[in-house]
Amino acid sequence: MQDAATATDVGPDELAALKHVALADGLTETKVSCAALGDRLDASTQTASRRLQRLEAAGLIEREVVGDGQWVRVTEAGEAALRSEYADYRRIFETETALTLSGVVTSGMGEGRHYITLDGYMRQFRERLGYEPFPGTLNVDLDEASVRRRAELGGIDAVPIDAWEGDDRTYGAATCFAATVVAGGAEDDDGADEADARSYEGAHVIVPDRTHHDESQIEVIAPDRLRDELGLDDREPVDVRIEPTSRADEEGA
Repeated sequence: MQDAATATDVGPDELAALKHVALADGLTETKVSCAALGDRLDASTQTASRRLQRLEAAGLIEREVVGDGQWVRVTEAGEAALRSEYADYRRIFETETALTLSGVVTSGMGEGRHYITLDGYMRQFRERLGYEPFPGTLNVDLDEASVRRRAELGGIDAVPIDAWEGDDRTYGAATCFAATVVAGGAEDDDGADEADARSYEGAHVIVPDRTHHDESQIEVIAPDRLRDELGLDDREPVDVRIEPTSRADEEGA
């Protein structure tokens, strides 16, 4: 059995070890010596070994110990942790931070319509986003590359939606990321839409703190019904370009 460690036990020292493991051979399986890793971390062999154990217990790496070392592979959760760190550094060093996630339109289960129309959320949407969303969400199943890149959302400035209490329960918080949805054609290298592309600005990707969706799906809200505005059907490919934003009620303050 693994130790009862979780991701909350992983701090900067463990992330530094994770980075060095990934640098050794990308994100594929690589042979790791605790003595060599300790040298790179300016730490003892025993300390390097403990950091790998914590990374394994948190699910960020998988290990197979052999006679002359160990084979280590960074997991999807480990890659997500590294991408989150990368996103933070982008915020420091890059003046323009944007992220494009790609996928296909899919039908949801109708829960978005219910939650968006609740007064506690709708009031915050009007104040903080500057509009009243259409009662429903555009659901997008992300492709494999975008599922991996989704962790970079953490480095993009967004609008918080606070938790609130109703008559019989507490409704969870969420985060809204400014988005442009592009359908019918990819953007070219200069960022301009191809002739057959259709785009809608002024939308938001909404990410609830608690959700039944896994990391492979995002939900998009907008003042209008996006399926109608962009002529979208199920399984049609779309790009969702996400950029930094701030609250509408704080702009110019």
